Amino acid sequence: MHLSHKHILSVLAAALTLTNGYAQIISGIVSERSGNTLKSLTGVNVYWAGTTFGTSTDSLGRYQISRTEQSNRLVFSFVGFRADTIAITDQTEVNVTLAGESTLQEVTVSGASSQIDRLNPIQTELLTTRTLAKAACCNLSESFETNASINVAAADAVTGSRQIQMLGLSGNYVQMNVENIPTLRGLASTFGLNYIPGTWIASIDIGKGVGSVINGYESMSGALNVELQKPDSQERVYANGYANSFGRLEANLNLARPLTKRWSIGALTHASTLRNEIDQNNDRFRDLPLYTQLNGMVRAKYAAERFMAQFGVRALTENREGGQLSEVGGRRYVFTNETRRIEAFSKTARLFPEKPYKGLGLILNAVHHEQNSRFGFTPYDGRQQTLYGNLIYQSIIDNTNHTIKAGASYLLDAYRERYRDTVMTRTESVPGVFGEYTYTYPDRFALVLGNRVDFHNLFGVQWTPRAHFKYHIHEVLTFRASAGRGFRVPNALAENYGYLVSSRTVFFNSPLRPEISWNYGASLTNEFTLFGKKGTFIVDYYRTDFRNQLIVDAEHPRELHFYNLSGKSFANSFQAELNYQPIRRAELKLAYRLFDVRQSMGAPFGESVLLERMMISRDRVLFNAGYALPYDKWKFDLTVQWNGPRRIPYLAEGYEHTGYANMITEMAPSFYNINAQVSRAFRTWEVYLGGENLGGFRQLDPIVAPQNPFGRDFDAAARAWGPITGQMIYLGFRYKFKP
Repeated sequence: MHLSHKHILSVLAAALTLTNGYAQIISGIVSERSGNTLKSLTGVNVYWAGTTFGTSTDSLGRYQISRTEQSNRLVFSFVGFRADTIAITDQTEVNVTLAGESTLQEVTVSGASSQIDRLNPIQTELLTTRTLAKAACCNLSESFETNASINVAAADAVTGSRQIQMLGLSGNYVQMNVENIPTLRGLASTFGLNYIPGTWIASIDIGKGVGSVINGYESMSGALNVELQKPDSQERVYANGYANSFGRLEANLNLARPLTKRWSIGALTHASTLRNEIDQNNDRFRDLPLYTQLNGMVRAKYAAERFMAQFGVRALTENREGGQLSEVGGRRYVFTNETRRIEAFSKTARLFPEKPYKGLGLILNAVHHEQNSRFGFTPYDGRQQTLYGNLIYQSIIDNTNHTIKAGASYLLDAYRERYRDTVMTRTESVPGVFGEYTYTYPDRFALVLGNRVDFHNLFGVQWTPRAHFKYHIHEVLTFRASAGRGFRVPNALAENYGYLVSSRTVFFNSPLRPEISWNYGASLTNEFTLFGKKGTFIVDYYRTDFRNQLIVDAEHPRELHFYNLSGKSFANSFQAELNYQPIRRAELKLAYRLFDVRQSMGAPFGESVLLERMMISRDRVLFNAGYALPYDKWKFDLTVQWNGPRRIPYLAEGYEHTGYANMITEMAPSFYNINAQVSRAFRTWEVYLGGENLGGFRQLDPIVAPQNPFGRDFDAAARAWGPITGQMIYLGFRYKFKP
């Protein structure tokens, strides 16, 4: 068949037209009308009608979404507002103003409580307030009970310190930010998870693998970002009360008020205490420390068309006391800790309404953290002063398929620690520059290439390259891959605080050196429909390799050695997760996680033996089921966790460590943990009743030699592998008022 030149040109033109249409991106701002002004809305769902392609607005109300051939109707929906659907023809910018519902009771909330960000090249899971409410969520450490990727465990059996684990590694290797500010680090890593009340949290982003270079260089196995309640979007009044069967009491009061059309102010407050002495295993040590915490934040927000600013001040005071019961006479082993912390921050941004892809932002933060601890007669005091700044510019190259972010950061950490009679001081000054380029082929793939260079005053120039790739194999099948470098300066004592509750002699066998890691990962996300109901199936694999890792060697009874890695250290993590909604308003989650974590031990003693890392369960299974009646009047939730065996140090009486190659290996048993909750909502009130560890499993002997805490064998950390307390029941209420 003969084709004319005109025919060929017509076909080529049509192909080009289709290609250009396919690659087109729709962007804009979603707002609500407040008086005579417009206020941006954060977290609005934006999606193509009848498809799974969607996104949500950022903190400035902005969104970007690529066209799809499956639909030309763009839906905007948000709880408390009437949904809006717009027919898209040739527009590239669509700004929307949503109208409020006359009453919130007319709104039906649907969708999963935790969501996988489909558009983000980094594998990211978003935990919403709906998820956090499932476990009463008194603080950040209690926010992950229904999450398969993160595990939270007690660091010891006395202090109440808790640490997260991700990809088979401790939380020290997870960059934990609050509103993109790295604050839960350094000395705050000891009790920092307890410093963020659950009622303050608006959402939590969980990113696996190396994070973006924009937020810093310390992300090795993942990144968490906690978004707090904002004064222009939170309830005018939010009150929460909580009490449990152990005697723990919590009270929270959040207030917000608009001052003018552009200014709003808010206050977040928290008070928590436990004064009951609990000793369920009869070892005459308190299973939970007595404590009192007061925590408050005041913040203001200014929002205009071309400029936004946030300012805030936060203060915390906490006193803890653990150890032997008060009834123990004579010389009693007592643990005490006093923490005083004050923080100030500002976030400013220059906006370009006519160019929503363009922006300039500046983050500033200052922290003074001081804590004084006593372990029997052994003191440990610490002070950390931090200054942080991050300047970020973002724009596009030619079109929104090519976006860039660049900027500069500065971090100043001044540490002073005293342990026994040894005083340790250091000051870290780290200016840095970074850049990140993103190429997006709409609805097909995205490539993110980033690099940062930091100039550390103690350890020289450090470079942190990172790459992320996302490819939509099919409209319901997405592949992601990532690779990158990370480095961090460890804080040996603060990050291993629990080991100080012992009679161990501490040895620093190596000088302080930064830890360096390479992380590689891949994931596959499949969205499916079964019996007319939607679900997702996710599998991922990550590997982390270390250089100069700080080895915490507790293999020797009565000794604790810190030294740098000589040999291999790696962590392999595999996870499979199934999410399914079998019926309307019901959610099911089933996940399996497998770890292989090993490190070379014994360098100071002339040995190099690759051993399984202690306190890491090889296997973990999580099952979660939730159901809600219409309008969320009644909500029911059940979580079952199975934790597999883990290696623990062999500390039998009289045992002497002779070598790593022939030492005795001991495994802690597996155990189940069952949590459940039911809640009843009224127009402005909600009451909830729940229980944790309903099976009642608890470790009977978490402390070695508790009868002689001043003897040479006493150790309250090395064998604390499971729940210390049994069944716990709690009751609480929530009150919300938003005119």
